[in-house]
Amino acid sequence: MLRAARFRVSKRRVFEANTLFDTVRGALRRTGRLLRIREAGRVSILTYKGPAAIGKYKDREELGLEVSDPGRLSEILARLDFVPKFRYEKFRTEYRRPGETGTAMLDETPIGVYLELEGAPAWIDRTARRLGFAESNYSTASYYTLYTNYCRRHKLPVAHMTFVAHALVRAASPLLGTPASQPKN
Repeated sequence: MLRAARFRVSKRRVFEANTLFDTVRGALRRTGRLLRIREAGRVSILTYKGPAAIGKYKDREELGLEVSDPGRLSEILARLDFVPKFRYEKFRTEYRRPGETGTAMLDETPIGVYLELEGAPAWIDRTARRLGFAESNYSTASYYTLYTNYCRRHKLPVAHMTFVAHALVRAASPLLGTPASQPKN
């Protein structure tokens, strides 16, 4: 789909491990903010995201900086009363069309494949149409929300959205009495 629309790989496929931090009482989440450490290949980034203005598009302040030791940074955050609250993994490939400023990011997650379009609103709309998507296909949901909704729909316990954890939960689903345990006719 992306190649047919003349998109080219701008950043090769890379595994990302993301950890969201918050206080024990969820002070950041309650106010719509986020603190994340992302480990992507050999690069680790600490990101702060401010409250989102959500409508047809999601727009929010985002500040980030590269860190050399994500493990040590996690220790510092713990000393400041920030604890890991949610982990999610994905493989991300970034695409661009020559001469355009927006980016299409293809994320392969344990619960499915998602396409994120990042750019000016007009570019997002034009690109979505070019790729065969209608506005009704748009979503501004976070990976945490996507994952918790997925778990509810499939009657699975909410844990971390990692490839190993998800495989273990799916394998254990017959033991949990979920619909997967029902005999097939």
